[in-house]
Amino acid sequence: MQPFLTEDFMLHTETSRRLYHDYAKNQPIFDYHCHLPVEDIASDKKFANLTQIWLYGDHYKWRAMRANGIGEEYITGAASDHEKFRAWAATVPKTLRNPLYHWTHLELKKPFGIEGVLLNAETADDIYSRCNEMLGKDQFSTCGLLKQMNVKVVCTTDDPIDSLEHHRKIAAGGFCAAKILPAFRPDKAMALENPDSYNRYLALLEQSAGCSITTYRDLVGALQARHDYFHENGCRLSDHGLEQPYAEDFTDQEIDNIFAQVRSGKAVDAAKVCTFKSAILLDLARMDAQKNWTQQFHFGALRNTNDAAMKKLGPDTGYDSIGDFEIGRPLARFLNILASENRLAKTILYNLNPRDNELLAAMTGNYQEGSAPGKMQFGAAWWFNDQKEGMERQINALSNLGLLSRFVGMLTDSRSFLSYPRHEYFRRILCNLFGTDVDNGELPNDLDLIGKTIADICYHNALGYFGVALD
Repeated sequence: MQPFLTEDFMLHTETSRRLYHDYAKNQPIFDYHCHLPVEDIASDKKFANLTQIWLYGDHYKWRAMRANGIGEEYITGAASDHEKFRAWAATVPKTLRNPLYHWTHLELKKPFGIEGVLLNAETADDIYSRCNEMLGKDQFSTCGLLKQMNVKVVCTTDDPIDSLEHHRKIAAGGFCAAKILPAFRPDKAMALENPDSYNRYLALLEQSAGCSITTYRDLVGALQARHDYFHENGCRLSDHGLEQPYAEDFTDQEIDNIFAQVRSGKAVDAAKVCTFKSAILLDLARMDAQKNWTQQFHFGALRNTNDAAMKKLGPDTGYDSIGDFEIGRPLARFLNILASENRLAKTILYNLNPRDNELLAAMTGNYQEGSAPGKMQFGAAWWFNDQKEGMERQINALSNLGLLSRFVGMLTDSRSFLSYPRHEYFRRILCNLFGTDVDNGELPNDLDLIGKTIADICYHNALGYFGVALD
């Protein structure tokens, strides 16, 4: 029987262990998609306690606590931070075989160095005290943690209306060892389902772009201005969170009429919403291609399914699920239009429904071409797939239908500065798959060949793919 969480955790063969320790473990991290609050990096924030850095905003943990019968007071409510941590600690033993159990103890081990002890109700106070003491030290500030974790690049998630003042402060200050770059997330510019909130957003976009938005072409012009501004501030990626791809046929007149109707405060039906999103998504994709950005598409989240919770707590609080939207045909139409125009940017496709793994892995092969190795990427296992089996399924689908060797690897997709052991988790899983194949005689026993492939997937592919120059 193997002890829990040793240096060889999840590495089941001798070759797997060699691959991890010699080729993967010490690779830097290129975190090309996350939700870290950039203002916390700009202020090099130190967190007052473990709850603030570990539980605030973490809806993975919140969902587990709710499933364990913990009242909302101890999750997002008025209970003290210490009480909330105790409630989480009491929940941890109930998360056995949930990835949270692994992540929790990996994150206590690194960066806090807490080993050989499991988090539970009995150990909670001691662990809380020990971690709180460390959080006051310089190496546990936001920039200190990024340095500890060997993070070289972080791409945050930023709305087009963002001033990017925090990014500019970080770039000018030279106090953070990691390069912190914005990523352009224009979801709200497409969200015309509610005319009132949409028009309020467009008023903010008018202010940030310095222009009025009366027509659809005005909207595209404003987004282009913000796209240009983001580029000037180091942005090289866009990101879209969509239920499904949009690729309906439309005329310019139809789009003008839909936009005018919404600007007048009148709602449009679902079919017109899809038509409008088809137009704006193409225009945004053309902007990305013109600047040689990478565009990312996250498909399949069924968001905010609990109306009562939405009214009380708002979005991104743990009430989203996996959707079953149509992906294949509209995605092919969308990518084909851009490819036919020679305006298909480097693209990463992510799915939330695991049934779509092979669909996306196969789809990327339809639009590969010689301008860049691995131009079309089947993205890392995302959200509900971000666990051992989900990562293995993603890796296997890509291996079977594409080139795993060109994969740009793992991302954090987290709001927590303690989530970087997810890269370690991915690397261990990756090395175990390769090592098992070698030991089974299914791959050659050439550790230089396989080790280089693993190092590329862990770091070097992303560094080359995104075109970000490191100082």
